[in-house]
Amino acid sequence: MASAAEQLARNANWGALAKATELKKRIYFVLGALLVYRLGTYIPVPGIDIRVWNEIFSQKGGGILDMFNMFSGGALQRMTIFALNIMPYISASIIMQLATSIFKNLEELKKDGEMGRMKINQYTRYLTVLLASVQAYGLAVGLEAMQGQGGSAVLDPGMFFRISTVITIVGGTVFLMWLGEQITQRGVGNGTSLIIFAGIVAELPRALASTLELGRQGTISPIVLLILCLMVVGVIALIVFVERAQRRIVVQYPKRQVGNKLMGGETNHIPLKLNTSGVIPPIFASSLLLLPLTIINFAGVSGGDFWADVQRYLAHGQPVYMAVYGTLIMFFAFFYTAIVFNPEENAESLRKYGGFVPGMRPGKHTADYFDYVLTRITVVGAIYLVFICLLPEFMVSQYNVPFYFGGTSLLIVVSVTMDTVAQIHSHLIAHQYEGLIKKAKLRGASTGRRRR
Repeated sequence: MASAAEQLARNANWGALAKATELKKRIYFVLGALLVYRLGTYIPVPGIDIRVWNEIFSQKGGGILDMFNMFSGGALQRMTIFALNIMPYISASIIMQLATSIFKNLEELKKDGEMGRMKINQYTRYLTVLLASVQAYGLAVGLEAMQGQGGSAVLDPGMFFRISTVITIVGGTVFLMWLGEQITQRGVGNGTSLIIFAGIVAELPRALASTLELGRQGTISPIVLLILCLMVVGVIALIVFVERAQRRIVVQYPKRQVGNKLMGGETNHIPLKLNTSGVIPPIFASSLLLLPLTIINFAGVSGGDFWADVQRYLAHGQPVYMAVYGTLIMFFAFFYTAIVFNPEENAESLRKYGGFVPGMRPGKHTADYFDYVLTRITVVGAIYLVFICLLPEFMVSQYNVPFYFGGTSLLIVVSVTMDTVAQIHSHLIAHQYEGLIKKAKLRGASTGRRRR
C-alpha cells in the first residue's frame, strides 16, 4: 500500500511538473545557460601554445592551481576565456559586503530598498572588472615568463599579447557575471553557485577516472580507496543532515477583535538553520586565498624570495594554510549570517505585527534572545563547515586524492543540489495553488450563471 501511495504521489508530482509551463521554461533556460558556460571553458585564449602550457600546468599542479582549476571547471588547465571563472565577482561581492558594514554611506544606500540594491550591484560590477583586469594582467605576465621543454608558453610575447589576454579574460568573467545574474532572475536557483556547481560536476568523471588509475598503478592503496569512498559517503550524509537541521523559535500572536470575529491567537515558529550561511563561507574563503596566491604562483618567484616562502606555507596540507582557511571560514560564517538574519530588524517586524516570543518582552529583549540563539547555532555551523572543508585536505595532501573529492567541492555540490530541488518544489507548490484558485474562480462563475 505504501509503495502504491508513493507511486501515486510521484505521478502527481510529474503531472504537476508537466503542467508547470513556466517552471519548464526556467529549467530549460538554466540548462541552456550552463551549456553555454561549458562550451566557453573550451575556447582557448589567443596566443597560447597549448602543448607547452599543459606541460607547465602538470609540473606546477598539485597545489593551489588545482583548487583554482576545480572552481573554474577545468578552464584554467585549458587556459580558456573563462580561466578566472566567476571568482573576481565573488571577491568583489565580499569587498562590497564588508564595505557596507564599515561605511555609513553604503549602509544607508543598502537600506534604500530596490534602488539602493541596484546601485550597490553596479559598484560590485565595476569592482569585478577592476579585479579581473588586475588578475588577467598578472596571468598574462606570468604566462610570458613560463618556459617548458618545448619553449615559451606564449607564441608571441609582448604588449599586444598582454592587452588581448586582459580583454579576452575580463570579457569572459563579465559574461559569466551577467550569465549568473540571468540564471538567478530567469532560472531556478542561485546563478553564481550553479556555475561553480556545473564546473565541479563536469570534471567529476575525469577525477574519478584519474583516482581509479592511481589505484591501478599502486600509487593509492586499495585501503585508501575504500577509506576515500567511506569518507565521501559520510561527508555527504553529514552535509544533508546539517543542512536540514533547524532551531525553531516559537512565536505567538494574540487574539484580536475584527468586527464580529475573533482573529489571531495562532502559534507559529521562526526556523533558524544550523548553517544559515550555507555554502558561501567556503567559497568566499577559497576566493580570498586564490586571489593573492594565483598572482604569486604565476610570478615566477625564486626559492629565496619572501613570496616563495608565503606560497610554501600556504600550500595544501600545511598548518598555516589550514589555520588561515579555517579562520576565514569561521569569519565568513558569522559575517554572512549577520547579513542574512538581523535580530533587531526581525524583532521589530515581529513587534509591528503583534507577535511575541513566549517569555520575552517585545523589542530589545526579543532581539537579544534572537542574537543569543543565532550566535550559538552559528558556532556549531561554523565548526561543521571547518570540519567538512579541512578533513579531506588531509586526504588530498597525504594521498594525492583529486580536489573534486574534497569537502569544499562536496559541500557545494550537495548544497546547491538541495537548494535547487527545494526551489523547484516551491515552484510546483505555487503552481498547484494557482491551479486551485483558477478552478475555484471557474466554479464560482459557473454557479453564478446557474443561479441567474
